[in-house]
Amino acid sequence: MTSLTNVNVNDRIYPTPKTAAIAICLDGCEPAYLDEAIASGLMPNLERIRKTGTVAFAQSVIPSFTNPNNLSIATGRPPAVHGICGNYLFDPETGEEVMMNDVRFLRAPTIFSKFHESGAKVAVVTAKDKLRALLGAGLTFDDERAICFSAERSDITTKAEHGIDNASQWLGMEVPEVYSAELSEFVFAAGVKLLKEWQPDVMYLTTTDYVQHKYAPGVKEANDFYEMFDVYLGQLDELGAAIVITGDHGMKPKHHADGSPNVIYIQDTLDSWLGEAAARVILPITDPYVVHHGALGSFATVYLPNDADRADIITRLKQIDGIEVVLGREEACEKFGLPADRIGDVVLTSGENVTIGTSEHRHDLKALNEPLRSHGGLHEQTVPFIINRQLNIESANELRNFDAFYYATKAAAL
Repeated sequence: MTSLTNVNVNDRIYPTPKTAAIAICLDGCEPAYLDEAIASGLMPNLERIRKTGTVAFAQSVIPSFTNPNNLSIATGRPPAVHGICGNYLFDPETGEEVMMNDVRFLRAPTIFSKFHESGAKVAVVTAKDKLRALLGAGLTFDDERAICFSAERSDITTKAEHGIDNASQWLGMEVPEVYSAELSEFVFAAGVKLLKEWQPDVMYLTTTDYVQHKYAPGVKEANDFYEMFDVYLGQLDELGAAIVITGDHGMKPKHHADGSPNVIYIQDTLDSWLGEAAARVILPITDPYVVHHGALGSFATVYLPNDADRADIITRLKQIDGIEVVLGREEACEKFGLPADRIGDVVLTSGENVTIGTSEHRHDLKALNEPLRSHGGLHEQTVPFIINRQLNIESANELRNFDAFYYATKAAAL
């Protein structure tokens, strides 16, 4: 391995790895998925690792969405530090809603960039390209010590921009359909090949939650996914890497008994109270890949008109059946570690089986061919945290998914 010194990232010291330190983020990995697959005898490698390694549960950041949690894992800090508090945000100055996938929104260096600066070899493979630029922020590719690409656009990668030419051809796998389990399998296969041939010091593998949005724990398609993952996990473990397995968020059913989505349309409610479009409801789950969730999650933020009585609005929102938490901006930022300038006047989360929408006519749900499953609130905050080494975890009751690389590098330093 590369000769390194301990690395300071966002005021946390990461130990020098003696072998590859890998964090795997299983998108949407409700802990029950692993339990069901193991109970069915489909994950012998993970079952063995759970017996011989370290097993815990961690809490994701809120909102329990993909971008905030991946960037927390990548920086080791909550959104208040790195600035990415959703997949989507509202800019009050321009009145525009914009994707938060541009590097300009990132306010803290990543673990990858800091290890790379210290002389380490760093590899990042993500399923969807929406995360690639953010996770690769600060990396340079002219010294052949960094690789960062997505499965989604693996056929157009270049050494200059990604550290590798045509990753799809290199791996010998066609570019998968974005709405497929194969997109995540591509990530795992790439991770194994990189570990064998390129031998990174630090590697991050992060998947897509397409399967988890469609299928409940124990369902054949879900079990097939985790059985597939287990094969690659066994190969990574056999190659001697120190591995932490966690998730960006869990996943819960969000539908009625008849299978129809369980939605509270908050924009419609506020329009009836304050007048049409006087308030602005933002759903940070929104991204270019809404087919599997219809932009429906369990977290929303609201921008109120200047003359609105916020305390009264909060009181009235709390009375809505299915709305679980309603907080003003200041309290929400303190409680959830959010950046105050990127959050509305009010933050709200819904119950375990309820989602929040804007206006009913704005959500196209025709593509939902399975009962809705989604995330974003407190009920999707618990995720697995499994290490293929025996370690003492400090403050286990306060373990966060963004502690993944601290413990991966700690395990790799043994």
